[in-house]
Amino acid sequence: MSSGDGTAASGPYPLHGSAAEPLHGDAADPDTETIGYRGPTACAAAGITYRQLDYWARTGLVEPSVRAAYGSGTQRLYSFRDVVVLKIVKRFLDTGVALQNIRAAVQHLRARGFRDLERMTLMSDGATVYECSSPDEVVDLLQGGQGIFGIAVGVVWRDVEAALSQLHGERVDTGETLIGPNPSDELARRRRDKAV
Repeated sequence: MSSGDGTAASGPYPLHGSAAEPLHGDAADPDTETIGYRGPTACAAAGITYRQLDYWARTGLVEPSVRAAYGSGTQRLYSFRDVVVLKIVKRFLDTGVALQNIRAAVQHLRARGFRDLERMTLMSDGATVYECSSPDEVVDLLQGGQGIFGIAVGVVWRDVEAALSQLHGERVDTGETLIGPNPSDELARRRRDKAV
C-alpha cells in the first residue's frame, strides 16, 4: 500500500480510503461465509446499540456482508469479520476519532486479507489512523509522536469470538439457528449432577 503520495510506505503509515469489496472471509476460514449474526447479536458482541448498527448500515459505514435488509420483515446478517469491524468502529468513536478517518480505516480493513487482521494494530493520534503490523512499527509511531492510542485488532478479534460463542448465529445456507453454549445451562446441569 502506498503512503498516499505515490511512494511505497514502509513501517506505520496513515490509512487512506480506497475502493474495496465487502467484508468476506477467505478460503482459510470457511465458517465466515456460512454463519451470519442478526443485528441484536452483532450489537451484543460489538457493544453497540441497535440504533448505531442501523445508522452505520444505512450510511454505508459498516454494512452487513452476509445479507442486507430488503424491505420490512427482512433481517440483516453480519459476518464474524463485520462484527470485529463494528467493535473497532465503536472503539474509535469512543476515543474521539473523526468519522471520515474511521471510514478510511474501515475501507482499509475491507481490503486486507482475513488473517492479516489478527496481526494488525491500528494506532491514532485522534486525527489520523495508522496501521502497524509489528511491535517495532508501533514503537516507531509512538517515538514519532503520532500515536496516542492503539487498537490491537487481534485482541478485538478474540473478544468478539468469545462473545459470539455465547450467542446465536444463523447458517446462511439453511437458515438454521445455531445456539452457543449457555453458561447458565451448564450451571444448572452441574447442580442437577450434584443432587443425584
